[in-house]
Amino acid sequence: MRHGKKFNHLSRKSAHRHSMLSNMACSLIEHKRINTTVAKAKALKQYIEPLITKSKTDDTHNRRVVFSYLRSKEAVTELFREVAQKVGDRPGGYTRIIKLGNRLGDNADMAMIELVDFNEIYNPNQKEVKKATTRRGRSKKADAATTEVEATETTSETENNA
Repeated sequence: MRHGKKFNHLSRKSAHRHSMLSNMACSLIEHKRINTTVAKAKALKQYIEPLITKSKTDDTHNRRVVFSYLRSKEAVTELFREVAQKVGDRPGGYTRIIKLGNRLGDNADMAMIELVDFNEIYNPNQKEVKKATTRRGRSKKADAATTEVEATETTSETENNA
């Protein structure tokens, strides 16, 4: 029976479960998406969404509360700077769980959990930042110069033939 079972214990002692969820939350904040099992993804969703809500108001108290959960300065800094900026107007539902299928080794249900506002595929109305293109081959100036040289050569050949 599951009377009074408020959360999934994930077959771990409480200290192991808290540290595992803290590490997964730090990885999710850093990489914006991670692959894990469905049960861990659901537990992580309950763990991280209140932290993202706290990050919307940047004050010392909220930073200390979030740090007590995450225990990583870099993750807290990125959460309060980048993530909080993107989710500032969203009223909730900061993460998305996408089921991927079963793992080959033990047939466990796998899922990808990601931060909703950082996915460019599902957010087409989001402003797109143009990437800096890498130049391969000749540059535009070199192309223009070669076309001018070719044009002068063809005109000189036609004059010589006439």
